[in-house]
Amino acid sequence: MQKSKKLLPGIILSIMISIVAQLVGRFLPTLGSALIAILLGIIVGNMIGHQEYLDKGTKFSESKLLEIAIALTGLTLSLQSISQIGISGVLYVVLQMSVTILGVILIGKRMGYSLDFRLLMGAGNGVCGSSAIATVVPVISASEKNKGLSITIVNLTGTVLMLIAPILSGYWFHDSIIKSGALIGGNLQSVGQVVASAKMVSDPVTEMATVFKLLRVVLLVVVVLVFSKIKNVSGVEQSSIKRQRINIPWFIMVFFILCVASSTVIHLSDEWVQIVKWLSNQFEIIALAAIGLRVNIHYLLKEGPKAMLYGLTVAVFQMMTAYVLIRLLLP
Repeated sequence: MQKSKKLLPGIILSIMISIVAQLVGRFLPTLGSALIAILLGIIVGNMIGHQEYLDKGTKFSESKLLEIAIALTGLTLSLQSISQIGISGVLYVVLQMSVTILGVILIGKRMGYSLDFRLLMGAGNGVCGSSAIATVVPVISASEKNKGLSITIVNLTGTVLMLIAPILSGYWFHDSIIKSGALIGGNLQSVGQVVASAKMVSDPVTEMATVFKLLRVVLLVVVVLVFSKIKNVSGVEQSSIKRQRINIPWFIMVFFILCVASSTVIHLSDEWVQIVKWLSNQFEIIALAAIGLRVNIHYLLKEGPKAMLYGLTVAVFQMMTAYVLIRLLLP
């Protein structure tokens, strides 16, 4: 009961912002409710100073509600929809992740950052943001300082790409569902940023971007194993590298289970599909409002120009690499 009380303030504020965002979105359809929710969240969060009593609720809204929204999406997607990305789509994800991680490591080396920090940045930018960093930290025995700084820069990079990617997808690919989904889902750092960015384009792009993103999350297992080998080669004692059990997030498993079920045994009427989409959309917008509330602009600026330059250089590198690979693999 006590735990629920601590969650309520942040959840209620996130819901209130999402309601306002949807009302404003009716008058500004070009911006869309998703972007408005994030922007309002950033404004409100930085005006009231990121109060501690809101933290647990906004964190819950950002993560758990978004996970539920993604899981529910499985009911509205068929295996045929997912298969649209094909072998070329899977190859794109693998190559984009590999080139991104390698590029992040080399750029960081050029800028004088340590191997641990570069590996954390590679995981955060290449796979799934803060959650990937948190998974890699114990595996490579990284310090709390490197963990905190990498999460900050990755969040900054993701926020910038979240706003820029929809513009680039329109300019480069004319909002093509597959290509725009690949650009956004194959590059943005966190699941929330992928959903927010894709929502600015269209719902079909959001669904496709989610599929591309979930493929990256599944490949986290491979990334962690490779990083542990890199640490071994770099001369770190095996005993100092902790073994970490890597679990595939529950919402990814539920997403694919529901997707298979909706394609075989569960046949929802159009009415029910619309209800599920509406419910998923509500959870998403509440989560996006919470993401905005948790963006601390003062903290991002405090990290200094060098760290911010690293993140922005990575963002440019990711987008240019994605453009080339999408043109080559997803004609």
